[in-house]
Amino acid sequence: MFQKIEMSFIIREGLTSDMPSVLRLVQELADFEKESNAVIVTIADLEKDGFGEVPLFKTFVAELEGEIVGMALFYPRYSTWKGPTIHLEDLIVTKSKRGLNIGRALYTKVLEYGHKKGVKRIEWVVLDWNTPAIKFYKKTGALILDGWNTAQINEHAIKNYLETLK
Repeated sequence: MFQKIEMSFIIREGLTSDMPSVLRLVQELADFEKESNAVIVTIADLEKDGFGEVPLFKTFVAELEGEIVGMALFYPRYSTWKGPTIHLEDLIVTKSKRGLNIGRALYTKVLEYGHKKGVKRIEWVVLDWNTPAIKFYKKTGALILDGWNTAQINEHAIKNYLETLK
């Protein structure tokens, strides 16, 4: 007879000392999303931007047996239609630790935080081919919006556009 082994993890606020692990997870997510070369942020950037005088983001991390195995990184936004919101930038659990409900726990922690802060919504982007994530989000009551496309302009394009105005 096989015995099911329960792995106990904790969810806690991220610390400056967690940023090397956070960056490792960010890179793992970029690899999963087929954007391996897109990550240019550094540990120093994360430490400065997340823990400076005016923090730009907040993290929750999942710790299992002393190792950071998952994280959620989010920041405040403002909707002119709704008021205060939160943008969940990244939520990832390292591949070898998926299936232990760590992702669900991180997601729940962000939702609890947002609820406590009184935000009107929490939003994020999910790739259309990530069907397990879409299925999970829908099951929790999230809406996957059709007809809304994400638009981005990178720093090079910003500079080029502004140069055309001179």
